[in-house]
Amino acid sequence: MEPKEKALELYNKYEQLGKDFTRGVSMKEFAKQCALIAVDELIADEHLEAGDAPYWIEVKNEIEVL
Repeated sequence: MEPKEKALELYNKYEQLGKDFTRGVSMKEFAKQCALIAVDELIADEHLEAGDAPYWIEVKNEIEVL
C-alpha cells in the first residue's frame, strides 16, 4: 500500500470513530477504540519482528477487557 493510501485509510478510521464519539460514545470507549486501531496497525505491519506479534496480540486482548 502506498503511503498516501495508508494515510487516508487511517484518517478514515479515526474520522468515523470521531463521528461515533459525537453520537454518545463514552470517552473511555473512544480511547479504547483508538488504542485497538493502533495495535491492529502494529500487528498488521509487515516489518514487525516475528517474535513481537504475540506481545501485541496480548496487549490487544488486555485493551479489549478494559
